[in-house]
Amino acid sequence: MKTIFIDCSMGAAGDMLTAALLDLFPEKEEIVKELNMLKIPGVEYRLTGVSKCGISGAKMDVFINGEREGHEFHDHDDEKHGSHGHNSMHRIEDIVSILDISEKVKKDVLSVYSLLAEAESKVHGVPVQEIHFHEVGNMDAVADITAVCYLMDRLSPGRISASPVNTGSGTVHCAHGVLPVPAPATAELLKEIPSYNDGIQGELTTPTGAALLKYYVKSFGNMPVMKTKAIGYGMGNKDFERANCVRIFTGETGNEEGSSGDLKDRILELSCNIDDMTAEDIAFAMEGLMTEGALDVYTSSIVMKKGRPGTLFSVLCREEDGERFAALIFKLTTTIGIRKTVHDRYVLKRETETVTTPYGDVRVKKSSGYGITREKYEYEDISRIAKEQGKSLRTVPMTPLDS
Repeated sequence: MKTIFIDCSMGAAGDMLTAALLDLFPEKEEIVKELNMLKIPGVEYRLTGVSKCGISGAKMDVFINGEREGHEFHDHDDEKHGSHGHNSMHRIEDIVSILDISEKVKKDVLSVYSLLAEAESKVHGVPVQEIHFHEVGNMDAVADITAVCYLMDRLSPGRISASPVNTGSGTVHCAHGVLPVPAPATAELLKEIPSYNDGIQGELTTPTGAALLKYYVKSFGNMPVMKTKAIGYGMGNKDFERANCVRIFTGETGNEEGSSGDLKDRILELSCNIDDMTAEDIAFAMEGLMTEGALDVYTSSIVMKKGRPGTLFSVLCREEDGERFAALIFKLTTTIGIRKTVHDRYVLKRETETVTTPYGDVRVKKSSGYGITREKYEYEDISRIAKEQGKSLRTVPMTPLDS
């Protein structure tokens, strides 16, 4: 599976994430041209190469109407942006609506911005619609969010994970005065996300960076076992004893080839015994865990102590996602203890193709390996066609038109 891992040991900011993602592309300058063709009002992206602590990487500068901007809204004062009275959500929606990007990327941009606005709303104690544009919507923040969303869409990873997030320490100056690091909005966005500070004085993680991590990253922990294809270095403005950069690794995870060229995999099984949940509650928990990305969730009937009937509740997940799913099981069930078992498994290579049939395009799932080759039509597609044609699943002829 195509995977992105973000190393946040020096925090994360919008411009650094943008630069690190760009650094993954061989044709960086062409991608920058694409960003500049998105038609963000008054915005120009400029990418330069820099070196910090002997490491070469990319640095992204955003120019607004020809003037180089900082990369976070809280670094600016009210007078500079002078946007009191504007409804930030309406204004950002107006800006995004005219951008030359797909509807999916527009949705991603608005979703990240909403996370940012909601965090500011909570820490300032005012409704979202009263959050002023200078606080969460100045154009360089919009530019950073749009660029990251665009680049993530171009890369289209199947999985995104990250290390725990280094926030930095000390204080930061913003429109509201001098605030502790992490800034209140950053701290709000990092709730439920593993974070720390190791004594570095300065703001390493910004609100925009935290919002992007919260939106895209599904698990935080150690770097997964992966075959790395490319590494991007996104450099920050400040200099520290350690290289001030975000590193992004992209490669393949989930499977490794055995000596025969077939695939092996390692997963976790998290299980617990339950005797005090209704069938509806168990079904709700199973649905929630599958929605969060569990590989599988299943139950078995068991007899517990004192002869009571019970349910063995089992969840399969990736090894690096163990703690996240353990927390979800505690949240969604009544258990007070979870067992963990590591499983090595043999798996077939899997891919999905689309074929054209008399009833339209249908997805075909193909599996191969260990001398086996299998094909199966996607159930949702066949089910839809059977309903439309008034047929049973077994009587829908699915011969591809090009066969």
